[in-house]
Amino acid sequence: MTNSKLPVTPGTFLKMCLFWAICVLVQPALAAGEVEYRIGAGDIIRISVFQNPELTTEARVGEQGAITFPLIGKVGIGGLPLSEAERQIGERLRDGGFVVNPQVSIMLMQIRSSQVAVLGQVGRPGRYPLETTDIRLIDMLAIAGGVAPAGADVAVLNGYREGKPISLEIDIPRLLLNAKFEENIALQGGDIIYVHRAPVFYIYGEIQRPGSYRLDRDMTV
Repeated sequence: MTNSKLPVTPGTFLKMCLFWAICVLVQPALAAGEVEYRIGAGDIIRISVFQNPELTTEARVGEQGAITFPLIGKVGIGGLPLSEAERQIGERLRDGGFVVNPQVSIMLMQIRSSQVAVLGQVGRPGRYPLETTDIRLIDMLAIAGGVAPAGADVAVLNGYREGKPISLEIDIPRLLLNAKFEENIALQGGDIIYVHRAPVFYIYGEIQRPGSYRLDRDMTV
């Protein structure tokens, strides 16, 4: 009978040690001051234009991060701070000649997007709330229990920024060694983080421990 368990290789052990260190280091960051909320898919907002009550609109932000507003049509506001969304709608109204000096106000009626899904090879896969608006990728991986021993060295982040879809591959070891790495981006509601299973190789025959083994980066025969 072969042993199918993945042994803890030096690379895996290093990753586990680094991640527990990061779990401790990121806690002060989670308690830092909040920044302006960013609109996400599923949010319900009310948009009003001063002295133009006929333009008052309540809308749900679509999965593509867009809404439809009177006179100007489709507007991509997913991933934008409230103030920036107000500015962009105001510009569209002014540039289209609909309102001379629009003063746009957006009110959050219901927040549906303030969760991030962490899936795949992590300690506790599931959906997690964004308790502050400055939680970053490494923070969320720590909250989800870190990368599992069988997890790959790359995480995939899918979401929307400024109304446009994004898909990023993140080098986890590089991120763990440098928490200020540019790919340690701030998360937004609706983001999905997926950690794939690490590749493995198999050794059979007359050896002491036949079976499957994790293929670590830079591993040689």
